[in-house]
Amino acid sequence: MALLEGCKHELEISIPVADVEKETAKVAEQFREKVHLKGFRAGKAPMSLIRKNYDSDIRQKVVENLVPKAVDERIAAEQLRAISRPNVTDLHFHDGKDLHFKAQFEVFPQFDIPNYNGVEVVYKEPEVTDEDVTKRIDEIRDTKATYANEDPRPLADGDYAVVSLESLSGTDEGIKADEVQVLIGGPETLPGFTENLTGSSPGDEKEFDVTYPADYGRETLAGKTVRFKVGVKGVRRKELPELNDEFAQDLGDFRTLDEVKDAVRKSILAQRQNDAQREAKDKIIEKLVDTNEFPVPEIFVDRQIENRVEQRLRALQSEGVDPKSFKLDWEKVKAAQKDAALREVKASLVLGKVAERESINATNEEVDRELDRISRQEKQPVAVLRRKLTENGELSRIASHIQTEKTLNYLFEHATKTAE
Repeated sequence: MALLEGCKHELEISIPVADVEKETAKVAEQFREKVHLKGFRAGKAPMSLIRKNYDSDIRQKVVENLVPKAVDERIAAEQLRAISRPNVTDLHFHDGKDLHFKAQFEVFPQFDIPNYNGVEVVYKEPEVTDEDVTKRIDEIRDTKATYANEDPRPLADGDYAVVSLESLSGTDEGIKADEVQVLIGGPETLPGFTENLTGSSPGDEKEFDVTYPADYGRETLAGKTVRFKVGVKGVRRKELPELNDEFAQDLGDFRTLDEVKDAVRKSILAQRQNDAQREAKDKIIEKLVDTNEFPVPEIFVDRQIENRVEQRLRALQSEGVDPKSFKLDWEKVKAAQKDAALREVKASLVLGKVAERESINATNEEVDRELDRISRQEKQPVAVLRRKLTENGELSRIASHIQTEKTLNYLFEHATKTAE
């Protein structure tokens, strides 16, 4: 065996002439049973004619039968973890001699991570202030607001105008609505609407231009100036519910407002802890990737590049872009994505090695809990879901994800946390 470069290995293999001749005779007999030569019934043609007429086909079949088996046996004998299909080169197949060839392939990297416990990482336990709780409750309160009609009067900042609108020019996308609520002076209201509607009263109709910012969320309107015909239909005021125990009870399984505040505080803290720990875990992995050098199989990197590209194409498709409209230059894509993909593969290999060293695995109970969660979310029986996920390989990916999260938790728990 020869180590060529990185994870590429090469084996020089010889198959004894006796085995080659035995297989050749077997294959030749199979050809004689199947082929038809003029003047002979199937299976009755002389072997010499079979060999003469089908020599190249027989030799090809012998190679197909013997070479993969010989490679597999040699890989098993040398206890190699091959991860790519062998590429056979320098094949020498001559009558009366051993069949000789070389097989090149990539193997799983052999490496160790000596110092993964006690990695130093910046981490500060998050805090939640009373102001944070008040802000979140105000946001919840806002979702429970009602809007009451007021007597007709001129519109002013803070009023909710009920209007009908219709685009007259400036966009190919016709815009028309019989009743829209517009907050005069609101942060989300385009200035053109606020400026032209302020002072108007119910019953008024106006035509005016509204310019959309260049970064507007709808590309069909971004940067355009659209002329609208707008009719003011009414004025409304926003009414917020009182912050009391009745408000708390309307939110769900709460009896008092203090219980809501406690639940909100715990929710904010849990989210902040999750975000802070996720950031710390990412930093730990970055350090382990940076401080541990080992070869990475090219096939793993290529697969990761493909995954990154597929994810991007799916994201574009969800935004209404046809992926088929892209003519990808695969070599340029590989060059642009290689560094990021290489680090992601190294991170995955590092996590796998730590999991192996610490015997971290996904238990059946953990997988079952995740299946129960998905089944409730997708409203499918667990048995049906399990069968589907097993068939498409997703069940093993779920187990792998659980193992990864447990390994990240282990690294975080055993890290040395320092103040920022």
